[in-house]
Amino acid sequence: MHRTRVVRIHVRERLINRDQHDDGGYTQSMFKRPLFYIVLIIFLPACNIPSNAPNPNPNLLATLQASTPLAGFTSAPGLSTPPASNEPTGKIALTCQIFKDVEKEQICIVNADGSGYRRLTTEDDDVRHYYPSVAPDGQSVLYSAYNKQTEHYEIYELNLLTNETKMLTYDFGDLNAPEISPDGKTIVFTRYYLDVDKPTTWLMDRDGTNLRQVIDVRAWDPSWSPDGSEILFATLFENRSQLAIVNVDGSDLHQVGYFPLLRGRSDWSIHDLIVTYSGMRWERELYLMNSDGSDPRRISPLGGNSQGPSFSPDGQWIAFTSYFDRYEVHGCEIYIMRVDGTDLRRLTDNEYCDYQPRWGP
Repeated sequence: MHRTRVVRIHVRERLINRDQHDDGGYTQSMFKRPLFYIVLIIFLPACNIPSNAPNPNPNLLATLQASTPLAGFTSAPGLSTPPASNEPTGKIALTCQIFKDVEKEQICIVNADGSGYRRLTTEDDDVRHYYPSVAPDGQSVLYSAYNKQTEHYEIYELNLLTNETKMLTYDFGDLNAPEISPDGKTIVFTRYYLDVDKPTTWLMDRDGTNLRQVIDVRAWDPSWSPDGSEILFATLFENRSQLAIVNVDGSDLHQVGYFPLLRGRSDWSIHDLIVTYSGMRWERELYLMNSDGSDPRRISPLGGNSQGPSFSPDGQWIAFTSYFDRYEVHGCEIYIMRVDGTDLRRLTDNEYCDYQPRWGP
């Protein structure tokens, strides 16, 4: 191990993203404390990550074309495809900035037709709640929230039937982006510990026990493959944020696709398609590709600063954050569209930001 260089950095209480309401990226704020000093350990050289990235193309985003309607969907081998619906169904969990304050964000939920919008987390107005996801059975929502006792972001599960909340982790570092596996048995999440610039991806059993690391590389914003055998996440290849896939046992790490300005938050549909977002600040767009990274194409209408996509359970729709109607800091709302980029609909209409949607049954 090379010697490390220790840099003492003065950090404000509110560390925010390069975009105020960006839905991914390991620069996401993980700390809510008074002004303090932290020690940031910078490893020299950076961890060696296998790389098979294609030659960088600085004009890639300009050459990606909006898709034409997709037809003939087939699910991944061995999976049964939910019946397709002409209209979206299910519910979408999201982060709602009802107090217009990053440090007081809450978790809300809305039906896929835009009805039934409500706040789920009501026990504490003064701490941050974010990165929600809906369980595969649709009966609970996972999220990350700051815990005043541990002084860390912990993972919680809220039962939608009883409104009871269970704390799943305790003092294991700062944790976010929890998602339950398709079989309902395992949770994947991002862990920040000691080095705030090196998030890692971990697994734990559904009850919060048996914590184990997937792979020792920078890894954030994980999502499950449709069959639960692999994990999609963002990492660094040649010092650039890209998507990667790894088996749940940590084997066969490989890059998937190439985007010059990728952030992180992505999703993997039952039709074996991946949706992600990329672009300059306030110019982000959604891109769809096959799970091997082939055939990337833009699907979001231009000009909305679209980000944080999530597939519907039947793979026919995508929910995401955008600013189509109010292009200002508190203008982010939840939109849905068909997977081919048509039939754009706005689900939320508030004076505050709604973002980080995750779709469930």
